[in-house]
Amino acid sequence: MNAIAIIPARYASTRLPGKPLLDRTGMPLIQHVVQAVTTAATVRRIVVATDDSRIASAVEAFGGDYVMTRDDHTSGTDRLAESAEKLCLEDDDIVVNVQGDEPEMPGACVDQLVELLADGGCPMATLATPLSYEEADDPNKVKVVLRDDGRALYFSRSRIPCDRDSGREVGYLLHLGIYAYRVAFLKRYAALPPTPAEQGEKLEQLRALESGFDIIVGVTDYHGRGIDTPDDYEAFVNRYGAQS
Repeated sequence: MNAIAIIPARYASTRLPGKPLLDRTGMPLIQHVVQAVTTAATVRRIVVATDDSRIASAVEAFGGDYVMTRDDHTSGTDRLAESAEKLCLEDDDIVVNVQGDEPEMPGACVDQLVELLADGGCPMATLATPLSYEEADDPNKVKVVLRDDGRALYFSRSRIPCDRDSGREVGYLLHLGIYAYRVAFLKRYAALPPTPAEQGEKLEQLRALESGFDIIVGVTDYHGRGIDTPDDYEAFVNRYGAQS
């Protein structure tokens, strides 16, 4: 089994332009992400996938590995599939998609995903973590409901499952935006047409469920600290400084 981590990184960002290159900690954000993934025991290679020469130059400067992709992809999955093809990966290889704005992603989460796929029962895996009742109404926090076997039943921006009687007895799970795929499935998945729930919820993973593919979900205690806004980055800089 070969596992490779691919980190998509784009320069454009509505709320935080140039996000991968922010460097108030003394190194660009994308380097933090790469360093976090190096703590995973199961991946043999870490590659940044980008369509921007500035990001490629930054990765090269810290000794990282990158692959240039087209700039017209409509989704991260398309960028990932192109990267897998350019890297000449085998169909049975595992690709872990780590978001380029997750500088604190534990390597243990990457290992958990690889191990879930290594069991061979599903072509795609992702992670979730417990979410409080108070946070479950936030549409920016994607929820997931699982079957008894740990496979995803549905993902939504709405509160799911609906706690009709407001007894606060329903447990909620926050979906974390990290995925793993077998390469053969990744290619097939990227070629699937968009589906109704995917378009309505603006959640690409629903394309797999609506097309009849299972997604195995691992539960972790890591709650995710992605960098989406200037305030998020400020908080990360402060945490990093406190640890240094």
